[in-house]
Amino acid sequence: MLNKLWLGFFLAAAAAALHRWLYIGDPEVFRQIVGSLFDMARISVEVMVLLFGTLTLWLGFLRIAEAAGLVEKLAVLLGPLFARLMPEVPRGHPAIGLITLNFAANGLGLDNAATPIGLRAMRELQTLNPSPETASNAQILFLVLNASSLTLLPITVFMFRAQQGAADPTMVFLPILLATSASTVAGLLSVALCQRLKLYDPVVLAWLGGAALLLGGFMAMLAGMSAVAIATLSSLMGNLMLFGILLAFLIIGAYKRVPVYETFIAGAKDGFDVAKSLLPYLVAMLCAVGVLRASGALDIALDGIRWLAHAIGWDTRWVDALPTALVKPFSGSAARAMMLETMSHFGVDSFPALLASVMQGSTETTFYVLAVYFGSVGILRARHAVGCALLADLAGVLASIAVCYWFFA
Repeated sequence: MLNKLWLGFFLAAAAAALHRWLYIGDPEVFRQIVGSLFDMARISVEVMVLLFGTLTLWLGFLRIAEAAGLVEKLAVLLGPLFARLMPEVPRGHPAIGLITLNFAANGLGLDNAATPIGLRAMRELQTLNPSPETASNAQILFLVLNASSLTLLPITVFMFRAQQGAADPTMVFLPILLATSASTVAGLLSVALCQRLKLYDPVVLAWLGGAALLLGGFMAMLAGMSAVAIATLSSLMGNLMLFGILLAFLIIGAYKRVPVYETFIAGAKDGFDVAKSLLPYLVAMLCAVGVLRASGALDIALDGIRWLAHAIGWDTRWVDALPTALVKPFSGSAARAMMLETMSHFGVDSFPALLASVMQGSTETTFYVLAVYFGSVGILRARHAVGCALLADLAGVLASIAVCYWFFA
């Protein structure tokens, strides 16, 4: 799947570039494509530099948590649920505890913590994989849920809206929660269908129902708070949770007589080894994405969607927000730029800008996640992971449009 996808990016870029050259008369497109290749190669190295430090730091602390038995206890607690969702993963396996920590970090918007934990979880799942170059069912489910945008506190979207002068920066909070919930549910259902998981099992229903009740209560609590109060709570929860987890690792580790410094160094070395293996995968995927963007293929797709919506007689305001959705699976920074451009052009509280904000908060950089997570363990055949992840993204986009017409139209 990844072979065909990667080749398809270049073929689509070539077709779009020929269109711009032969029909529009823009020979500069080829210079832009070649320039994009070098830019993406440079960006890949810059991303790697950030990952080196982040992975080294977090995998060092994770090694302390493992030595103290915290990950094992978390795995035992969630064993009944994961026995149904990931039946090939033994109960009490360390991957389960790491997956739980990864989801918690994602939910709080702690990307710097979530990625290293997720990579360690993917490595643990790889130890159970009978075909090392082919993604296992458990790895696919884990990746798709990561790519479905699990963030419950989209503080960065609030920050950008505040910078652009929004009257109420957090007015998109509830729409984002609804849209990202749709994305996650779609990802889970699509994987369950492909893998024939029994989601109607009483244990699974109890866990999912409990999570839904907690999410609903959380939404109800925040709905009555002011924008300033939500922003303050978001920042406090994220940072307090992050430092509290690290402190708990150290204190419990010391109580269990774990040599915390030596254990941290051993884990940090693992982080260094994981990071250096990612560069080829990042260069391959980011360069393909850069070529696709530079060729104008995404602009052609947007024009086609606008024409179709107009021909059917639909309201076309939602099309003005689509650039954010179209580039988000490929690049988080490009999506942020598209969102900010929409805010600047239409106004920060306009319908297209509000929709772009919701799309930004409810979708994920799918191909980056694929490259980093599968690249960290050398997986080349993704099976149904790409299709399920993109379906989750599509659900997030469609839900964003529906929710924004409900809230803001």
